[in-house]
Order: sequence, then C-alpha cells, then structure tokens
Amino acid sequence: MKRLLLVAVVIAALAGFPFVAERYYATLMVPIFGYCIAVLGLNLLLGYTGLLSFGHAMFVAIGGYTAAVFTFRLGIRHFEVILLAAIAIATLVAVPIGLLCVRYTKIFFGMLTLAFSMLFYSFLLKFYTITQGEEGIRMLRPYLLGQDMGGWEKISFLAGPMYYYCLGLLVVAGYGMWRIVNSPFGLHLRAIRDNEEKASYLGVRVRLYRLGAFVIAAVYGAVGGIILTIPTSLADPELAYWTHSGNLIFMTLLGGFNNFFGPMVGALAFKFLQDQVMSLTQYWRFVMGLILGLVVILAPHGLLGLALRGWAKWRERRAASARRLGVAE
Repeated sequence: MKRLLLVAVVIAALAGFPFVAERYYATLMVPIFGYCIAVLGLNLLLGYTGLLSFGHAMFVAIGGYTAAVFTFRLGIRHFEVILLAAIAIATLVAVPIGLLCVRYTKIFFGMLTLAFSMLFYSFLLKFYTITQGEEGIRMLRPYLLGQDMGGWEKISFLAGPMYYYCLGLLVVAGYGMWRIVNSPFGLHLRAIRDNEEKASYLGVRVRLYRLGAFVIAAVYGAVGGIILTIPTSLADPELAYWTHSGNLIFMTLLGGFNNFFGPMVGALAFKFLQDQVMSLTQYWRFVMGLILGLVVILAPHGLLGLALRGWAKWRERRAASARRLGVAE
C-alpha cells in the first residue's frame, strides 16, 4: 500500500512538473520518458533473466525509424498506428534473432546481440536509398489521439501535449511490466536467472521463456525509440550504434537493476547529469565513465539501492533511539 501511494505521489509530481519547472527541463523529460520505457525492457533481460544485451539499441532504432518512415515517407501520422506498427516490426525482428541468441548466456549472448545491432547499424548507414544513410530520415510531428498538433509551437508541444502523452505511455508500460515480472512468467524468469539447471529439471522451458523476455524487451525498446525521435524530429543511425546500447546499460546500472524502479531512476539521473556535464566540459564522456565506475564500486546496487539502504539504516537508528528512550523512562 505504501509503495502504491509513493508511485501515485511520483506520478502526480511528474504531472505537475511542467507547471513549476522551466520549459527546457519539461522538454528534456520527453526523451527521459522514452528511455525509461526502453530500460524497463532491458532490465527484464538483465535484472530478471540474467542476460546482458549489448544490442538493445537496435530495437530503439527500429522504433525510431518506423516512426520516421510512417510519418515522412508514408504520410501516416497517427501515433497510435505508428505504435502498433513498431510493436509488430520489433516482434518480427526479435523472434528470429532471439531464437539464436537465447541459446547462449553471459558474454556470448552479449556479443551476439552486439553483432546483430552493428549489422543493423551498418544497414542504416550504407543503404542510402532506403535509410538516407548518416543523414537519417525526418520524422514529422505525429497526431495524438487523432488530433493534429501542427498548430503548436515546438517547445509548447513538447512541454504540453507530448509530455502528458508520453507520461501516460510510461505509466501504462510500467504497469504492464510490473504485472509481467510479478506473474508466473516473471517468477520463471527469476528461477532461470538464479539456477538455470534446476529450473530446467523442474520442467521450465528455459529457452522459450528467455525468448519471451527477449521479445518483450524488444517491444519496450521500440516504443521508447519512437519517443526519442520526437524531440529531434529525426531518426539517424546513431540510435543503433553500440555506444547507445552502452548508455542504456549505464542507465540501468546507475539506477540499480536489482530494483524494479531502479532503471527508471537511472534514466532520469543519467539524462539530467549528462545535460549538466555537457554544458561544463567537452570531456563529458570521461566524467560520465568516472561516475559509472564510482557507482559500481561504491554503490553496486545503484542510486536507488543506495537510497533505500540509507533509509533502512535511518529507520533502524530511529527505532533504536526510541527503544533506548523507552528503557530510560
């Protein structure tokens, strides 16, 4: 009950954020919502299945390019149609790739996903007639719930209708993932993560469950990718590059993959931190790498894990003080 109340408070705070913050920070929240959805999918693989994917950015790029092709090339600008198309395409791509990748674990799984991601990156870069190469494909402003948003100034659009639409998507995606990880399917994934052989002996079809997690993660990545292309109005090959996958892993580790909400906290912290560091120095990648190293060493459970541990210690000290006062009386 307390957790539900806390989630409601956070959602209410996010809903009120555009009214109290500068519009720049409200627009910055739009890609953060996209990253939150994408890392929810990545954490289903990493945190719940025990599979580290170095190619998750491929599915982010699939979502982004689907949105760009539909709006710019096909003239289909209804966001809901684009969303369904991206989900379908991500699923079609993820199934054959997943069938191969889930046969392996640990570094072999990671390297295979990285290889497929870089193959897709090369396709986006080299097949200019289809993808326009490194220039990318423009994305036109989508319709939201059938409404044409063309009359809105860009900042007002991002900080207004698009902000709340993406927030709603994040709430729905978060609730869906919560149901998944707490369902029998999610429990099977955790059993596979903890002891694959024992789970197999108990009748769990390990590869099938891993494939299911891989496909779900791909769908979440594609949905996040659609949102990421909206602020820039462009889908470019960098969406699929290995460094982008690294950023997604960075977010997951930064927030803490041992907690359901950790990756979303990591996405929020990463984007705001990156924004501030980039404004201070051109060596921001070095600074971000240093921060990740410190987090791994000093807070292996991530920022959220660190905060929860601090809260638990504070409550223990408070309870101990109350007991001492009771004895003294």
